[in-house]
Amino acid sequence: MPHLTSTGSTLRSGGTEQLGVGVPGYAHPLLTPAEWDRLSRPDTPLHWAVLTLDDGPGTRPDPHCLEAAGRLLGTRERALRGAEPENTVRASGGRLLGRIDLAFGSRPFGELITEARSCIDWYRVGGFYLDHCPAERDGLPAVRRLTSTLCALLADSDSADEGGGRMVLGHGTHPHPGYAEAADQLVTFRGPWTDYRWSQVAEWTAAYEPGRFAHFVHGVPRTHLEEAMRIARWQGADTIFFTDRDGAHGQIDPFSALPSYWDEFVSRIGPGISE
Repeated sequence: MPHLTSTGSTLRSGGTEQLGVGVPGYAHPLLTPAEWDRLSRPDTPLHWAVLTLDDGPGTRPDPHCLEAAGRLLGTRERALRGAEPENTVRASGGRLLGRIDLAFGSRPFGELITEARSCIDWYRVGGFYLDHCPAERDGLPAVRRLTSTLCALLADSDSADEGGGRMVLGHGTHPHPGYAEAADQLVTFRGPWTDYRWSQVAEWTAAYEPGRFAHFVHGVPRTHLEEAMRIARWQGADTIFFTDRDGAHGQIDPFSALPSYWDEFVSRIGPGISE
């Protein structure tokens, strides 16, 4: 039995929050067109998907990424137009996020903003996934400056919808608590199932709603999907990505493709998630 604790003042409900999927990164749409198509299926409980561009967006838009981005954006717009105001449907209405690699705080600010502008102008992203985000307190001022600037760029564009842009910090671990005020969502776990099933949640996360946290876990056996979802709920994460891929057999990134049990995974979560 996993050792799950919540030592803050607010105990997690252990199962009442509705989960949704965050897709942290994919292979290029030219190599995985069928997988990109599956994200646009009706009733897919997608919170967001990351458009990953090798070495940044480059000097010109990629036609294959333009096509994939357009399909996902069109699906979100149709879902939002058809939703009741009090129950905005996330299912089949997930945001497209641009990926920016912070290299743990080592990249120049101007370079990051240039990449962000290209993602907004070309692909109409509705937010950003800031990968390899620093987690220590000394990196917080620079991240706050960056997220504030990115939000302003999105506000001046036609990319963000009525809910505004979305900022997700890809720490992969529990960062300094101050980062919770610098973005909409923090990735507080990214790693293998063998670590996740025995993981413990940081005490300070109990002060925040579950929508503020995301967990990405690889190597999750099909037979342990329900257990993994219970852990996510108990630890206060409502955006998840679980996969049976584990990086073996020469696969570099286990999150670069959908799990073999994708259909079962999303059916267990269910459609119609309230925004």
